[in-house]
Amino acid sequence: MRVKKLIYDLGVKFRNPSYKIALSELKSSELDSRKTLEQAAFEKIKRLLVFSKVHSAYYKEVFVNSNFDPEIDFNKIEDLNKIPIISKEILINHNSSIDTTGNYKFAKLFFSETSGTSGQTLTFFKNEEWDSFHRASIARGLSWHNVNVWERNGYFWGYSFSIFAKIKTKLLDFLMNRFRVFSYSETDLAGFISKACSAKYLHGYSSMIYEVAREVNKKNIKFDNIKLVKATSEKIYDHYQSEIIKAFGRKAISEYGAAESGIIAFECEHGSMHVNEETCYIEIVNNKIVVTNLYSFSFPIIRYELGDYVKVSNVQCKCGRNHKVVEEILGRVGKNILGNDGKKFPSLTLYYIFKILGTEQNLELNYKAVQNEIGKLDIFIEQKLTDNQKYLVMETGNRYLGDSVDIIVYDGESIHSKNKKLTDFVSTLE
Repeated sequence: MRVKKLIYDLGVKFRNPSYKIALSELKSSELDSRKTLEQAAFEKIKRLLVFSKVHSAYYKEVFVNSNFDPEIDFNKIEDLNKIPIISKEILINHNSSIDTTGNYKFAKLFFSETSGTSGQTLTFFKNEEWDSFHRASIARGLSWHNVNVWERNGYFWGYSFSIFAKIKTKLLDFLMNRFRVFSYSETDLAGFISKACSAKYLHGYSSMIYEVAREVNKKNIKFDNIKLVKATSEKIYDHYQSEIIKAFGRKAISEYGAAESGIIAFECEHGSMHVNEETCYIEIVNNKIVVTNLYSFSFPIIRYELGDYVKVSNVQCKCGRNHKVVEEILGRVGKNILGNDGKKFPSLTLYYIFKILGTEQNLELNYKAVQNEIGKLDIFIEQKLTDNQKYLVMETGNRYLGDSVDIIVYDGESIHSKNKKLTDFVSTLE
C-alpha cells in the first residue's frame, strides 16, 4: 500500500502541483457555517467574473450588452442573475471567444472533451487549479467513507477498443492502482470480478455497476472487502440498489457532476448529497440546475444550464456539514414527448410515471422510452411483466399523457447498449 501511495503522490506532484493545497482547503472548510460558505463563494465568483471581463472576448461582450461591470455591479451573490444563462450549445458555438488561453498564459493546461447525453461534443482546456480542485473534490468525498483515492479500485467506465488507446489507458490505470472492465464479454467480466476481490472501492456508470452486480449475484460470489461503491454520470434507480447491496455488501453512493461543471455534489456517510460549494455555485431556475464553476478560468463556466431537473434544500445533515443538499436528480432536460393533438409533455413526465409505479404499485422497473412517431410512445422494460403489470404501466402512463399518446409496452427487453450512457428517453422527432 505504501508503494501505491508513493506512486500516486509522485504522479500528483508532477501532474497537479496545487492538488495538495486544494485538498487541504477542502478538508478545512467542510464544516464551515452557511455564512462562511456563502461569503467564500461570493469572493470566488467575483474573482472569476473580473478575470472573465478582462480575458474572455465572449464575456466582455456579454457584460457590455447586460450593462454589467463585475467590479462595480457585483455586490451580493444574487447579482449573478444579471448575467444571462448559457447552454451547451453556446459553449460549443462560442468556444474560441469564451476561451481565455489566448489572452492569459496559464502555467499548465489539460485538454478536456465531453459529449454527454446530449450528443454534442464540447472541447476545452482546464487550467491546472481547476483540474486539481476537481480531483481533490473526489478525494474529499471518498474520505467521508474512509477511502483513500490510491487504494485498489475497480472502474466501470469507458470503452476503448483501439490497441493504442488500451495501452495508454492501462498505463494510467496502473498509476492509479485501478482496473476496469472494457467489455461485457464473459472473459472480461470474469477477470474484473476476480480482481474486485482485492479492491477497496468500485466506481463508474451506475448502469454498468448494476449489470456487473447482477453477474456477481448469478455466480453467488460474496465480497467483504469493498468499502465503497460510487455511482456517477447516470441516475441510480432504486431497484439497482438491491442488486448492488447483495453483490458488494453496501449500497451505491452518488457523485454528481460533469466535465465542464466539475463535481457538483457528493453523498456523505449519512446519505446526503452535499453540494460542493467550495468549487461551484448552483442556482435552481424553473427546476433546472444552473452551475457556475468557481475555478474555470481557462474556459469560464458561468451560469451554465447543465440539462438536469434537480431539487435542492438546506436540510441539516447528521454529519454536521452545512453545505446545501441535492435531494433528488429528477431527470434530464430533453426533447418533449409529442402528442397527436399538438400537446407536448416534458421528458420529465417519465420520471413521475415510473416513480408512481414504484411507490403506489411496488413495481420498480428498468425502462427506456423511444418516440419515432407523433402520438406514439414505445416503452421498453427490462423485466418480464405479467399482463396485469403491463396494464399498470399503460394505465399510469395514461394518467399523465391522456389520449394524446398511445403507449406500447415491450417487456424482457435489453435497454442498455453497453457502449454509451443509459438514457431513459430517446426521440427521433424534430
